[in-house]
Amino acid sequence: MSRSFEIVSESAASVDAIHAAFGREDYWLDRLAGDAASTLDSFTVDAAGVIEVHITQHLGRQVLPSLVANFVPRDLKLLYRETWRLAGDGRVRGESNVTASGGLGASRADNTLSPSGTASQLRATGNVVVKIPLVGGKLEKSIGESLAKSIPATLRYTTTWIAEHS
Repeated sequence: MSRSFEIVSESAASVDAIHAAFGREDYWLDRLAGDAASTLDSFTVDAAGVIEVHITQHLGRQVLPSLVANFVPRDLKLLYRETWRLAGDGRVRGESNVTASGGLGASRADNTLSPSGTASQLRATGNVVVKIPLVGGKLEKSIGESLAKSIPATLRYTTTWIAEHS
């Protein structure tokens, strides 16, 4: 089973400014600063301007809910992969993929940054799958609720970062 989500968030920053921030390694390093559990494993921008970011988040068993920890034989690793590219008409498209070590689950989102006057709007649509018996559905719901908060929070962080680094 999986849980679908759609999240829409607004930013005062333009699509071009957000895309430019995503294309800077210092943005990603700043975004991860203070999170000792996460590492920026790879950051590339190819000749066509396609941005690809790989992040690993290490979650110790002690931070996992007890029901989840029972199904996880060791610390959990989340592998984040994001790709962003110009899509024309002033839009930027992205894909976000997260996989949990041990095949415990995954998340995928298709993201579109679109102009909204002088500002921008981010629309993220995707799904979450947790492959843990008995608690998978509850975790999918919890992760979906967390994404509904974290995606707008990340866009707010990006907007602030742009204002501070322009």
